[in-house]
Amino acid sequence: MDTRMKNMAGVVTGAAAGIGRGIALTLAVEGAAVVVSDLPSSRQAGEETVKKIRSAGGRAEFFPADVSSPKDMDALVAFCVETYGRLDYAVNNAGIAVVKPLGDVSDEEYDRVVNVNLRGTFNGIRSQLRHMTKVKGGSIVNIASVAGQVAVRDIGVYTATKHAVLGLTKSTAKEYGSQGIRVNAICPNAIRTPLLEGAPKEFQESLIAPQALKRFGEPEEVGHATAFLLSGRAAFITGAILAVDGGYLTGPG
Repeated sequence: MDTRMKNMAGVVTGAAAGIGRGIALTLAVEGAAVVVSDLPSSRQAGEETVKKIRSAGGRAEFFPADVSSPKDMDALVAFCVETYGRLDYAVNNAGIAVVKPLGDVSDEEYDRVVNVNLRGTFNGIRSQLRHMTKVKGGSIVNIASVAGQVAVRDIGVYTATKHAVLGLTKSTAKEYGSQGIRVNAICPNAIRTPLLEGAPKEFQESLIAPQALKRFGEPEEVGHATAFLLSGRAAFITGAILAVDGGYLTGPG
């Protein structure tokens, strides 16, 4: 195992599968203790993430929580502190999307995407800050998307929420840097996850087509970037937006 995050402990939301699982596994391999969190209905998959971490020699526990619930986010932070004695980092990863033209999105679908992606990230950051401001330090990474920087067809509400996540990231970094707290964001594209693999083939192809690297990214590749931003190697980086996108944002090509 690597040891660049040794003695660090924190939480990863949406870690039962996909990008969240890849991040949790990577952080554990780099020496961090991880609280794997996801919905109560995803407990089995979340426990599988924990099992994979422990099999690799890492430390992990599962804690069920809904990011759209402020009480759940407070409880998640409290569990991490009670279990490991500290909260050095947090990864706000949980997210969902509705793939359809904006005019076809129902009120219920809009509310669901906003409550998870935007309110959920806000709830997580706020709960994490309440502890980090007490200890005068910590590092937060919010998982946004290339759709936080450019328009992407047929995921308009998702795109709006990810733009907002970048705004939250920059504002929080500005407000809390003087207290030793760093806040950054990662913008992935076309990462091999159940969410993307369940999307229509045409949608998948439309994401890969503009990339310089014509393949899906792997969840662990987002994990490596996350580990860097969370660790002391990025001690002078805050408010940054890091694309892990295979060159998607370089433009058409």
